[in-house]
Amino acid sequence: MSSEYAPENLFSLKGKVAVVTGGTGVLGGAMARGLAAAGAKVAILGRRAEKAAQVAEALRGEGGEAMALPADVLNKEELEQARETLLGRWGMVDILINAAGGAVAEATVVGDRTFFDLTEEAWDQVMALNLTGTLLPSQVFGKVMADNRTGVIVNISSMTASRPLTRAVGYGAAKSAIDNLTKWLAVELVNKYGPGLRVNAIAPGFFLGEQNRDFLINSDESLTPRGQTIIDHTPMKRFGEPEELIGTAVWLCSDAARFVTGIVVPVDGGFMAFGGV
Repeated sequence: MSSEYAPENLFSLKGKVAVVTGGTGVLGGAMARGLAAAGAKVAILGRRAEKAAQVAEALRGEGGEAMALPADVLNKEELEQARETLLGRWGMVDILINAAGGAVAEATVVGDRTFFDLTEEAWDQVMALNLTGTLLPSQVFGKVMADNRTGVIVNISSMTASRPLTRAVGYGAAKSAIDNLTKWLAVELVNKYGPGLRVNAIAPGFFLGEQNRDFLINSDESLTPRGQTIIDHTPMKRFGEPEELIGTAVWLCSDAARFVTGIVVPVDGGFMAFGGV
């Protein structure tokens, strides 16, 4: 077997430059650490400059090469400025992980709120945070990839994109749109700019984070009723650990997946495979 196909080479990201939006979050931060450990130079893009700097410093402390890249994924001018800063320092963009996003409480149907109470403002907010927050970075950083005919974009989907979950009406619609955008953009880029450009998505199962902890876990660490329902429908009978996204992220960003584009990979402990009976 050629050394090109040895696992340490197939999955290596040595010399690659990666941007992780939402890199200050639990899941984005874990994937950023994974990319750095695989050899990539990692730019942590987030609205909170101080937090982005802390994450980048932590990566450097672990032996990686990282920089903070403060910007709002909903502000194209800020994204373009961040791109120029990145190019000025590292000269290239090889990888973009669109991990920015999240639920908006007002765009859920819970308690006394009904579908008919859903406001346009809440709907627009959750769509912007997830869908537009994926579109704009893909345009800004993806342009560098298209010009160079090489690069990888990894979007973040959700279980609710393909299996609508109660309550999460806005979030589910936005993530479903991300699935469609992922597949459309995969075809568009490869047709117009060649096979060196790939676009895929990861659909995490249920991972504990800042936004959902109170919905899933009580203060005494016991499961809430919704948390119990999720565990009952997850064959592995637990929530995911953020680090369990790293393998899939590194695979999709590396040469090991160079013939893989336009797919959504569930990392969910079997949730999507379980029929409930």
